[in-house]
Amino acid sequence: MVNKVTVVGAGNVGATCAHEVARMDICKEVVVVDVKDGVSQGKGLDMWQTAPILGFNTRITGSTNDYSKTAGSDIVVITAGLPRKPGMSRDDLISINAGIVKEVTENIMKYNENPIIIVVSNPLDVMTYAAFLASGLKSNRVMGMAGILDTARYCAFIADELGTSPELVKAQLMGGHGDTMVPLPRLTTVSGIPVTELIGKEKLDAIVERTKNGGGEIVSLMGTSAWYAPGLSAAIMVQAIAKDTKAILPVCASLNGEYGYKDLHLGVPVVLGKEGVEKVVELSLDAEEKSLLDASALHVKKIMKVLDDMNMFSKKYGSDTL
Repeated sequence: MVNKVTVVGAGNVGATCAHEVARMDICKEVVVVDVKDGVSQGKGLDMWQTAPILGFNTRITGSTNDYSKTAGSDIVVITAGLPRKPGMSRDDLISINAGIVKEVTENIMKYNENPIIIVVSNPLDVMTYAAFLASGLKSNRVMGMAGILDTARYCAFIADELGTSPELVKAQLMGGHGDTMVPLPRLTTVSGIPVTELIGKEKLDAIVERTKNGGGEIVSLMGTSAWYAPGLSAAIMVQAIAKDTKAILPVCASLNGEYGYKDLHLGVPVVLGKEGVEKVVELSLDAEEKSLLDASALHVKKIMKVLDDMNMFSKKYGSDTL
C-alpha cells in the first residue's frame, strides 16, 4: 500500500481511474485535480459515498487546480487533455495536449520530489515523452498507459469471435498507441492453445485491424473517447506499482537500447513494481514482427521530433530516425 495517488483530470477517464483505485484499497487517499471548479470536488464526494456500499476505506478528495493538495503523492496519473472528436486522430491532439501535459507535470513536480507518473493523455507515446522532459525524473518513473488497453480490446474481440470467456485469452501487444500498434498473434493463446489454431488468418487479420481502430470505433459511436477500459487500465498499473507485484504488463516505456532503439518511448512488456518500470522484457520477435515494430517506432519518433520543433522543452532528443 502507498500513501497517496493523484489523478489529474476529473473527466470520464480520470474519474473512472480514481474510483477503481479507491475500490482496490491500495492507498490511503486519492486526490482528483481538475481545472473546472466543483467538478473534482463533486465527483470525489460522489465516489466517497460509494465506500459504505462497496466496502473500501480509501479517502477521495477533489481540488480545483490546487496542486498543493497533491503533496506526498507516490503515484500520479495524468488524464488531462482534449479528448478525440469524430474525424480526429490521436496525433491531431499533439500541440494542445503537449502544453497541458507540460503544465500539469511542472505543477506536480513543485509539490512532489520523486513520484511515479503514468500518462494517459493522447497522443499517448509522445505525451509520455513530454511528461518525461517536463518532470526531470529518471526514465523508469515516467510511463504511459496504452498497451493494457489495446491488449484488452484485442482479447475482447477474440473472445467475441470464439464465444469464449475473455479471461481465457492471453496476449501481448507492442508498439505505439494508434494505427501502427503491433498485436502478436503468434504469442496469443486461448486456454493455452495458440489462437492461430482456432481462428483463420483472414479473420485474425480483421481482428488485428479492428484492434488498431478500437478507440476510433468508440469515438465514431459516442462522439468522444472511451473511458471505462482506459480508466481501469491505468488503475491496474497503479495497483502493480502500489503493491509491488512485479507484474509483466505492456506499457509505454523509455527505451535506451532495448529492441535496438534509443531515446524513444514505445509500448513494450515491462516488469512493473514499486520503482516503476523495473525491467523492459525483450521478446524474441520474428522478422515480420520486428519490421512492424520498427515502422511503429519510426512513426512515434517522427511525432517526437514535431514536439521537439515546438521548442516547449529545454531537453530534446532531436532526431526522427532510429
